[in-house]
Amino acid sequence: MLQRFIFIITTIIVWHLCIFTTLAAEKKIEDLDKFPPNPLEITINDPILPNLPNKRELTATELQKLRTDLDGLNQEAQMTIQREDKKKAFEIWNRELRLRRFLGTLSEVEALSRVGEIAWNQNEREEVRYISKRLQVIQSEMEKQKNTDLQLWKSLGTAYQKIRIPKLGVLVYEQILILVKAQKDVSMEIETLKNIGELHLSWFDYSQAANTYQKLLNLAINQGDKNNELEYLEQLTYIYAQAKQPQAAIDILNQLVQIYTNQQNLNQIPALKLAIATNYESLAKENTNLKQQAFDNYQEAYTSAWQLEQYARAGEALEKLIAFYRSEKQIDAALQTGKILIETQTLANNFYGLMLAYDEIG
Repeated sequence: MLQRFIFIITTIIVWHLCIFTTLAAEKKIEDLDKFPPNPLEITINDPILPNLPNKRELTATELQKLRTDLDGLNQEAQMTIQREDKKKAFEIWNRELRLRRFLGTLSEVEALSRVGEIAWNQNEREEVRYISKRLQVIQSEMEKQKNTDLQLWKSLGTAYQKIRIPKLGVLVYEQILILVKAQKDVSMEIETLKNIGELHLSWFDYSQAANTYQKLLNLAINQGDKNNELEYLEQLTYIYAQAKQPQAAIDILNQLVQIYTNQQNLNQIPALKLAIATNYESLAKENTNLKQQAFDNYQEAYTSAWQLEQYARAGEALEKLIAFYRSEKQIDAALQTGKILIETQTLANNFYGLMLAYDEIG
């Protein structure tokens, strides 16, 4: 009886193991079907390549012939995709890309970048994934070798940008930043920081974008570069607006007001004052003590706009002031400001605004 019981238990265990093994095998096959091997990593003999006994390197003549042949494959793929045979076109490009590595890493990365951009534009996600994986393999090898080839790193960063993988692109440009700082190449440092900033913005990482543009701003200030200083301040204004950081935006806007005032470029002031007031108004929702700051800046926006005959802008400020007076139950002040608004909208030839202004005063 005991032996029979042991036999039954053993049979059940073996049966379960067989089922598990079968399911695992089926799952593995299913995974292979779902994620087929990367065609860029497949090692196959290609008739384009010369016979290479003992894995010898290609001669200069062989390299030139290979380069010509691969350019021919690229042209063939271009013509094929124009005939709307995308599958065949990318098969040809993949063949080209597999062989490009024989021309060196830079040549391969540049080709991956070129084909990657086409794949992205053609919405060929699987091809983009293949190219991304190959680029990551190359990047890993470069990091292990502590590669300092600036041109190669830049090409790799460009490739990630072309296939819209900003996070990996940022990592590459941060490596480039280390190299150019070591070389004390300030112009390249600026260019690299700009690339990093753009990549952060492309995936809406406003916090990191702000940090990057603040570094650019500091460099511009240290170099006395007024034009770029303005450009970076304006970019920071945009970033803080998108990030909904009103206090940070106010700080930057006040710097712009100071610069434009010093330059006697007063035409910019009304719009900046309006923006400052709007940010204070946003902060006042949490801290009512800041309402007065919003009001004062709306007044300054109106005054400066009127003096500069920017009547449309003056009208915007007056509308805000009227809303402020009404919220504070200062009805007489709201009516008086409404009359000024009518005059302002008339001067601005803003007939729709004029109708609204008449509605304001009843």
